[in-house]
Amino acid sequence: MSLLTGITEPTPLLSFLASPSQQDTTDLLARIRQDLHPGQLAFVEDQTTEILGISAGYGAGKTRALASKAVHLAASNQGFIGIVMEPTGPLIRDIWQNDFDDFLEAYDIPYTFRASPLPEYVLHLPGGDTKILCRSFENWQRCIGINAAWCLCDEIDTVPPSTANKAFPKILGRLRAGNVRQFGAASTPEGFRWMWQTFASEETKERADRKLIKMRTADNPYLPPDFIERLQANYDPNLLQAYLNGEFVSLTTGQVYDRFNRELHVQSVDWDPEEPILLGIDFNVGNMSGVLAVRRGRELHVFDEITGAHDTDALAQEARRRYGKARILGYPDASGANRSTNSSRSDIAILESYDISNMAPSANPPVRDRIAAVQALLENGMAERRLFVDKRCKKLIECLELQSYNDKGDPDKDAGYDHMNDALGYIVHRCFEVGRGHSGKAVRNLRLY
Repeated sequence: MSLLTGITEPTPLLSFLASPSQQDTTDLLARIRQDLHPGQLAFVEDQTTEILGISAGYGAGKTRALASKAVHLAASNQGFIGIVMEPTGPLIRDIWQNDFDDFLEAYDIPYTFRASPLPEYVLHLPGGDTKILCRSFENWQRCIGINAAWCLCDEIDTVPPSTANKAFPKILGRLRAGNVRQFGAASTPEGFRWMWQTFASEETKERADRKLIKMRTADNPYLPPDFIERLQANYDPNLLQAYLNGEFVSLTTGQVYDRFNRELHVQSVDWDPEEPILLGIDFNVGNMSGVLAVRRGRELHVFDEITGAHDTDALAQEARRRYGKARILGYPDASGANRSTNSSRSDIAILESYDISNMAPSANPPVRDRIAAVQALLENGMAERRLFVDKRCKKLIECLELQSYNDKGDPDKDAGYDHMNDALGYIVHRCFEVGRGHSGKAVRNLRLY
């Protein structure tokens, strides 16, 4: 139900929209809940969890759940602003507007819709007109400056992780009004992207401020009889776990470090202050990654990690804070000799100012060689395992388990699982490359397996 521009004469439709419905809001919400299946109902009724998610198969009823949740949150925050987000602007029109219009009309909820300058709804509720802004993740900056009570996001796993990770904390910061402040997201999982990182990773799955609800395609009783059969005929069993059951599975062509086994490679690792620390570093502004390890004969033992440091100074300061005057040998990305994450000095020069020795080669090794070196330490052809990781290195363990190859056959960098692995790889390739020949030149393309 939309207001058309150019209408000047009063019409019954406009009169209806101008008068708030007098039906009791409680009865309205009860009628909506009656039509929901258990997964949708759990999502809609939870108004206490700060960050709430739905991981669902195709056709499981995500959009219906979001529409129901939007009305419930609007009713709890009458007179305050809410936000609904789709991955792109066209999807607001093609998915959200069509479905939300149908939903509002089905339950006789009076509303006004305005298409420009940006789409928004106004629900005419007994407690006051309540605005719902429609925005896209591709233009998430347009949410800055808004004081909202709640935000709902659709198909968030199709948003590039770098965009979703930037937008998420900014949007949370806008939820500062109303009675029930809540962030909700629904998506069919696309591998180990934003949904997994936010609700199911080692760092987040036990957090009290968030909850994940899983919905299966089979939970929706309104689907065509052959819908599931068609999916089963067109997808392999691995993809069906995601697209039918809402499970998190790798959707790419294979695990990069497929020799890593949590049961075999994760163990308690202690550091002796007499041992020099090997510090692998991957440079990224705002997300510096460091791996701290010791070499013991032919083995490498990783005992600590540094994640999320803002720049090279911050990472080096943290390393020194934790390990004082210990001897630290740095194995950074070789490109750090040419630029800096935060100043006119190079990253290498910054590390050296903290008495972290530079052990980087003049150029980074080929990616395939670095991966092969790590794989060889994980397990070589003689079934020897020479790389061990302490259980507190949660991010490194996660990255070793989850980094996959993309469709082009390259290690995927979009999901953010490459940084810790790269930092580890710089140590491994440099320290476990076969020794040098009598001429003093490195023996290339030869690894100790």
